[in-house]
Amino acid sequence: MQLVFYIVVALLVLGLIAAGAGWWRYRRMPEEEPVVNPVDMECCGQHEVCEKESLLAALSKQIEYYNDEELDRFRGRRSDAYSSDETEEFRDILYTMRSDEVAGWVRSLQLRGVELPDGVRDEVLMIVGERRQ
Repeated sequence: MQLVFYIVVALLVLGLIAAGAGWWRYRRMPEEEPVVNPVDMECCGQHEVCEKESLLAALSKQIEYYNDEELDRFRGRRSDAYSSDETEEFRDILYTMRSDEVAGWVRSLQLRGVELPDGVRDEVLMIVGERRQ
């Protein structure tokens, strides 16, 4: 019975010591909240260089058209919501431009609110990746 009493007292003492240490640490913490950098939700982090920055970063926010004004009708549509004919329309435009224009074209589409179809996005990344090498 005495052993149980000593164990309970020891647990209470340890609890009080832990509570005191926590209180003391809390009191010593600075009043300022730490600065937290917001996470970019568009960059997936699976690439050595963020696709968003490598393809779409530009100093200018001016929209440049690449004889693709008809693509503006897809403004606001999700990348997985295109039919195969609509995807081919993007693909036709992609393969009629020079490889050095592809990154600018993607930037233009982004500024206009037009998402690339999923199938074309992979091809765009491949073209831009080859161009970098």
